Amino acid sequence: MNRSPIELWVYLSASPLLWLTLTLFTWILASELSKRLGRHPLVNPVLISILALSVMMITAEVPYERYFAGAQFIHFLLGPATVAIAVPLYRKWSEVRALLLPISVALLVGSIVAMASVIVLGHVFDLPRDILLSFLPKSATAGVAMAVSQSLGGDPSLTAVLVILTGIFGALIVTPFMNMMRIKDYAARGFAVGLTSHGIGTARAYEVNATAGLFAGIAMALNAVATSVLAPFAAQYLFP
Repeated sequence: MNRSPIELWVYLSASPLLWLTLTLFTWILASELSKRLGRHPLVNPVLISILALSVMMITAEVPYERYFAGAQFIHFLLGPATVAIAVPLYRKWSEVRALLLPISVALLVGSIVAMASVIVLGHVFDLPRDILLSFLPKSATAGVAMAVSQSLGGDPSLTAVLVILTGIFGALIVTPFMNMMRIKDYAARGFAVGLTSHGIGTARAYEVNATAGLFAGIAMALNAVATSVLAPFAAQYLFP
């Protein structure tokens, strides 16, 4: 029996594999576009992919739950991808060990400042407690941030949105900002973006320089641990 294009689309859109496939192909095309345009910060593959997939979902009237039924396979890989950062860390351990003290100080200060910015935001806009708790782990990688948010009584879905926005914003401004600050050390540049902008910032760092990508990955992993430890204390004493 022949199906019209609309009927065929409706049939395929109900399959989780369709949205998994579309997500992968959208990312590949966005990454290729970014490559052809010289990896310009404004041509961010993550941002392009989000916009393209959002348009497709809105046009096809596909609820997020149906989309996630397929995309959850990619979501599952966030954990192994984070753990895999241990491989380049092991290979470059001599470089990391030489910078262990400044890395430790930067990690502590960066994690505290990231959460302090949420506190300031809350006081300025008088945000409800549950919103602030959702914002608190925004600079950690998505899987960790959502888990921390849920444990604190926040909204993991809202946290995921903030994590993505934080990552995209960091990836967009990191190169021009570091150039403006005249910071030429790629280890410092990478660590800063990985600490504040997690996986999206780390991906951008790898596009710019391998050393920057390595230290961005290290910062992302360490900040996930630091946020998991510090966020509950911040929630308990600052948002009683």
